[in-house]
Amino acid sequence: MSFNTSSRQLSKTDEAPEDVPSQEVTPLDSPEAGTPEAETAETETPEASVPEAEAPEADAAEAEAPEVEVEVEVEVEVEAEAEADPEPEAAEAPEVPEVPEAKAPETETPEARTAEATTSETETSETETPGAETPEAESPGAEASDVDAPEVTVTPRPRRWRVWGGWREKYPVAARVLWWTTTAVALAVVVVALLMPTQADKVRVAAFVRLPVEAIFGAALLIVLPRRPRIALAVLAGLGLGALTVVNFLDIGFNEYLGRGFNVVLDWSLFSDAQGYLQDTFGKGGAFGIAALAVTLVIAVLALTTMSVIRLGNLAARNTETATRTTLVLAIVWVTCAALGVQYAPGIPIASEHTMQALQFKTEQVRRTLRDEAEFAKIAKKDDFADTPPDQLLTGLRGKDMMITFIESYGRSAIEDPVMAPGVDATLTAENEKLTQAGFAAKSGWLTSATYGGSSWLGHSTFMSGLWISNQQRYRTVTAGERLTLPGAFKKTGAWDTVGVMPGIQKAWPEQKFYGIDKLYDSHKLGYKGPKFSWSTMPDQYALTAFERLVHSKKHDKPLMSTIILTSSHQPWAPIPTLVPQDQVGDGSIYNAIEKAGKKPGDIITDSTKSKQEYGKSIQYSVSSLINYLVKYGNKNTVLIFLGDHQPIARVSGNHASRDVPVSIVAKDPKVLDKIADWNWADGLQPQQDIPVWKMNDFRDRFLTAYGSTPAP
Repeated sequence: MSFNTSSRQLSKTDEAPEDVPSQEVTPLDSPEAGTPEAETAETETPEASVPEAEAPEADAAEAEAPEVEVEVEVEVEVEAEAEADPEPEAAEAPEVPEVPEAKAPETETPEARTAEATTSETETSETETPGAETPEAESPGAEASDVDAPEVTVTPRPRRWRVWGGWREKYPVAARVLWWTTTAVALAVVVVALLMPTQADKVRVAAFVRLPVEAIFGAALLIVLPRRPRIALAVLAGLGLGALTVVNFLDIGFNEYLGRGFNVVLDWSLFSDAQGYLQDTFGKGGAFGIAALAVTLVIAVLALTTMSVIRLGNLAARNTETATRTTLVLAIVWVTCAALGVQYAPGIPIASEHTMQALQFKTEQVRRTLRDEAEFAKIAKKDDFADTPPDQLLTGLRGKDMMITFIESYGRSAIEDPVMAPGVDATLTAENEKLTQAGFAAKSGWLTSATYGGSSWLGHSTFMSGLWISNQQRYRTVTAGERLTLPGAFKKTGAWDTVGVMPGIQKAWPEQKFYGIDKLYDSHKLGYKGPKFSWSTMPDQYALTAFERLVHSKKHDKPLMSTIILTSSHQPWAPIPTLVPQDQVGDGSIYNAIEKAGKKPGDIITDSTKSKQEYGKSIQYSVSSLINYLVKYGNKNTVLIFLGDHQPIARVSGNHASRDVPVSIVAKDPKVLDKIADWNWADGLQPQQDIPVWKMNDFRDRFLTAYGSTPAP
């Protein structure tokens, strides 16, 4: 076998003994090539041994070989030769370009190369033997040229790669299981994010056993892209998918509590109210912990979706042929299922476009929200009673002490739900009998609230302004204007003093001017010294007692128009205050023992049935407190309008419950109720199911008209 003199020298890893200046190379066609002596020491042959004295041109052209640094992986798998090929033609040295005026490289036997490769697995640096030179081995027919062998420096990989590679080699089964598990988790994360519903009652296994078209398009794109664009796209797609997942979770929460999805334009301001609610319910420490957990989860979702998309993209790029075939098959299946309308379950098609539809809906929601802002500003300026002269407003109620009272979360479900209705209906019946015995009469109906589960101020403003205030932007727009409200109409006549009793107000309230309230009694001005009951700052019985002490019992030149907002029926409905003898209410200290003996929010907040039961009890308490006050302190000129501001949250009112709330007008003077006889409301405090339902914003104009107000647009 011939050896090319331009062959590149392999790195030396076998150090020569000190007493042997050099090792000669035995050609493979030598008879002793297979003997043990040939394997342990190289035998000098006439063809391969060229003394220095016989090669003067080698001295003249001798030069230092350049040092070449080559980075190699220390832990590289080397497939050692089982045994040397006895045929000389079977082994050839790899060829490298010739380097002029350099020394010839050493020529090594296959056995030496095998031993050298085996040794390189454990050594991290090359050991050189100074002065050890091997004369050039010439092959017949090979052109003689003096080439210096370049030195090869082995640079080991970082330790972390050695540890990881070593772990995989030591535990191959565990490594394969870990690889498959990580890949499966990444795939599951992407599929769940693409198919996640926006309502809690739709989260079931069938919703995730579908084929998302977005995944097919994404896979096709990641397969064809080069590495850098692929990773960039995977990062953007992962972050986008994570953001969409966070919004989906917000949709689930908003649908559960407010009966609607999350508005990406308007609802960010509600997080401050949510933080306040958590502090009142769980304390500052609990609220901080929940907020920190929420932030951590958001970051984790974004990171998890991003890493999952990157992993799947890299996997597809490494297995392009398999990934391409799989994507084509899935695309064909998706098109077929979409064309045939194949469904996994009723209403759940196999061919899914969930993410695309969600993005389209959110985009359209943003457009509608921005468009609605401009349109509502025009609507808010139109008011049929804005220019009505004061002497033509509310002529049918002159001399009456008016009370407009909102009962927090008093919704239709309290009267009709099988869990809550028995107790609430019994209370309404009992309280109606008290009214009758005291000479009062009542008529009741239904109003559809502009809000659900929360955001009570939207219900308050809708009822009193005559406009449909269904979001925060509308609320800001209307309260910044001069719309005539019900309290404002009474104030405009000059015949009433307007008062507000609002224990839920705990900070500055600039809306007081918009509503036309002359004197406001918030949580700080009612003299309460007792404990809070979760979110509610004080029991309803105390708030009404304070109203009597501070306002109603005083002598006035004019009748009162009082706006009162009761809060004891605010979620989480634990603990709930109980009625105490009126002469023991005092400054509220009596409620300390009641609050301590009550249930904790954590006892009921996660249990729907318990929440319903406690919610029903809170409504009974609020209604009883109000009717007891009216019977005790009302007179022939007292007119009470009381209603709920919205339904309780979906966990209590039920999924897809209406937004209807009860409304009642109570008076001793029969003429007051005669003026609304054509409204067809039910007698008593309990509205019937078959009576008409109005939108809440219709009440203002109907009320003003019924009681003698003349429109003057």
